[in-house]
Amino acid sequence: MRLIIGMSGASGVIYGIRLLEVLQAVDDVETHLVMSDSARMNIAIETDTTASDVKALADHVHSNKDIAAKIASGSFQSDGMIIAPCSIKTLSAVANSYADSLMVRAADVILKERKRLVLVPRETPLHTGHCELLYKASQIGAIIAPPMPAHYIKPQSIDDLVDHHVGRILDLFDLDPGLVQRWQGINT
Repeated sequence: MRLIIGMSGASGVIYGIRLLEVLQAVDDVETHLVMSDSARMNIAIETDTTASDVKALADHVHSNKDIAAKIASGSFQSDGMIIAPCSIKTLSAVANSYADSLMVRAADVILKERKRLVLVPRETPLHTGHCELLYKASQIGAIIAPPMPAHYIKPQSIDDLVDHHVGRILDLFDLDPGLVQRWQGINT
């Protein structure tokens, strides 16, 4: 399996980092990373790691300015793309096919090739314009997967919440690295 991981400038870079960590341990998954400048900045603000450390988690790293990279072409075979986190700016560009960066061009290619594009928006609250963009992105084929906490798992840490959501994202690609505590119903 070949997945493209985009990290844009919203808060919540831990979701993209954790995706890369988990996918690094999954056999037969090749990752292609593209990060915005704002994602690099947020890595420094929100984590104790560096952008270089994050890049080292991916099999291939592409500059967001390299619009001629192989992931910008429909002839590049991939199984889909995840943008985590997905800023409202990136959401807007994807929803409106405004492919002025490699990340958005790759997302546009994924959509036109009818592959799975998962967007992980991490903004709140949302105004009507944001909601319209989410709706429009969904209409053109994107899956919207904001990090909503699953309280039934009785999380003991932020890592528990992040892992559960990363596992749910990977469920969308039929990958199960064992992160999801699956609902078993109520035993009465």
